[in-house]
Order: sequence, then structure tokens, then C-alpha cells
Amino acid sequence: MLKKKKKLENLVKLNIIASGFHAVQGLLILLISSSFALPVTTRFLVFDEATQSLQQSSTALFDLKLAYLVAGFFFLSALFHFLIAFVFRKKYVSDLMQGFNKFRWWEYSASASIMMVAIAMLAGVYELSLLLSIFFFTAIMNLLGLVMEVHNQTTKKTNWLSFNLGCLAGIVPWLIVGIYFIGTAAESGADAIPAFVYWIYVSIFIFFNAFAVNMVLQYKKIGKWKDYLYGEKSYIILSFVAKTLLAWQVFGGTLQP
Repeated sequence: MLKKKKKLENLVKLNIIASGFHAVQGLLILLISSSFALPVTTRFLVFDEATQSLQQSSTALFDLKLAYLVAGFFFLSALFHFLIAFVFRKKYVSDLMQGFNKFRWWEYSASASIMMVAIAMLAGVYELSLLLSIFFFTAIMNLLGLVMEVHNQTTKKTNWLSFNLGCLAGIVPWLIVGIYFIGTAAESGADAIPAFVYWIYVSIFIFFNAFAVNMVLQYKKIGKWKDYLYGEKSYIILSFVAKTLLAWQVFGGTLQP
């Protein structure tokens, strides 16, 4: 019992550290980044008098500074880690003792979705409806992680339905971005997309899947993951590394002054 109490205290401390590091990186991105922005557009049908038919038209709605997206997912993470450590600490510890963490999935549903939108825009996805689809499919994927943990509080045997549906929802944004990669390469050549964008696609895809692997190891109780708290620690570290990796790859490729 004393050992578990120590682990819980260490997790609270890790949340404090993570909150600080996320906040500092978010501030750095805002302070040192260029004003690089990408357009958000929309498509609609208009009637062409000359051809007497409906034709597709496109218009730019606004420009979105990429630094705001990057700082946004850092600040969201910092906020949730802060709330866990100082405001909802008792609830966090109580939930961990039962084998779930609702705060994690609500944070991921927002921060990971913003990360995915940033990746999509770097790949040339500017259309508002597609960006919204990417955001909400990613959010649904993470909220199904919440459902997985809550649902399995009431089952004797692990039910993987929520996990499988989450994987299905989560692959859709990556397919959309992949289609844009393929289309750009076919029309303009593979070199038309900067190399750093390919690296972002591959590296963050691997990290997103690492979260799923972490959950599988937790529920199958393999090795150190027999202890749910080890999986919680892994989630915090994975989240920090994935966000840091994405942010500074984006900075190196587009946001340097």
C-alpha cells in the first residue's frame, strides 16, 4: 500500500513537471515563431450562367497562424496537467486506484485533434469541412478511449469494442492526409511536399499508435503494465514526447523567423 501511495505521489509530481514543460514550450513557440499562416477555405456550388450548370467554387475564409495551433495543444496539455495536480488531485488519484483517468481522454480529445489539424494543413488540407472532420474523428477516437476505460469498470472480461471503434475512427484523418500526399506527388512530384512534412507524418503516426499499444499492454497486463499506474506514467511521457516532437519539427520547417 505504501508503495502504491508513493507511485501516486510521483504521478502527481510528474503532472506538475509536465504542466510546466508544456507551458514553457507553448510560450516559446509564441515568442520566437514567425507569422507563417495557412489559408482555411470552403467549397460550394454556384450557378454558371454561361454553361447553365452548377460549378464548384472555392473561397478563402481566413488565414490561420500555425504557431497558434502548436501553442494551443501545448497550453491545453499544461492546463489539464495543472488541474489534475492541484484542483482535481483527489479525484485523479481515486480514479487511478480504480483503473481509469477521465481527465486524460478529455485532454487528448482536444489537444491531439489540434495536432492532427496542424499536420493536415501542412500536407495541404485547407478545406474547412475536411479540417472539421479530421478534428472530430480524432476527438471521437480519444473519447472512445474514455469509453473503453469506463465501460470495462463493469465487465469481468475486457470488452474491446470501444478500442476497435476508436482505431477505426482514428485511422480516418491519417487516410485523408495520405490521400493528399498521394495526390500532390502524382500531380507535382514527391518533392513538392517538404521532407520535414513526411517526417512529421511518419513520426507522429508512430507515436499515436504507441498510445494504442500502451492501452493494449495495460488491459492484457503484460510485464510492467500489470500495474495500471505504469501505463499512466507511460501516457504522460508519450504525450509530452509526441507534442514536443511535432512542435519543433513544425518550427524547424516553417516557423523559424
